[in-house]
Amino acid sequence: MPPLIHDHPLPYVDRLAARPADTVTLVVIHCTELPDLATAREYGERVQHESGTGNSGHYYIDRDGRIERYVPGTRVAHQVRGCNPHSIGIELVNLGRYPHWWDSRQQTMTEPYPDAQIAALVELLTQLQREFPALREIAGHEDLDTARMPASDDPSLEVARKLDPGPLFPWEAVLARCGLRRIRA
Repeated sequence: MPPLIHDHPLPYVDRLAARPADTVTLVVIHCTELPDLATAREYGERVQHESGTGNSGHYYIDRDGRIERYVPGTRVAHQVRGCNPHSIGIELVNLGRYPHWWDSRQQTMTEPYPDAQIAALVELLTQLQREFPALREIAGHEDLDTARMPASDDPSLEVARKLDPGPLFPWEAVLARCGLRRIRA
């Protein structure tokens, strides 16, 4: 039985480029690095590009396992540098380094991913493999965006731009259940 997915399209979704389902080869796992789903939604609705679109994943999974679709998989969302045209982004609600993302003293991610959230992720990955026949690979945002940047507290230090989904994400368990191959940049 497919997972229950709540459609909640972003206001600019029709401005995102369309693509055929067979061009999707990769799923990218993110964490919101925000306190809750409502804040992630507010961030996703912000227009940040001349096209009238913003940065967002396709799917969001809350801590209780609720799945929301903000962007259909047949649209290109702005979710990871260099991989958007062929990937689907899944955002897991998790604090990450919030609210001091680039402070060199705040680079440890401490919030675990609840079982309900991971179970919903695995169900969603199974469903996506049915919908997107070329989907074979999975990566974390941290695997693909390895850029470093000056720390906000001390510009002489550098921190990773992206660390998500982070060290507490259960890669081994997810990979064993989803059948996708993890890639790194």
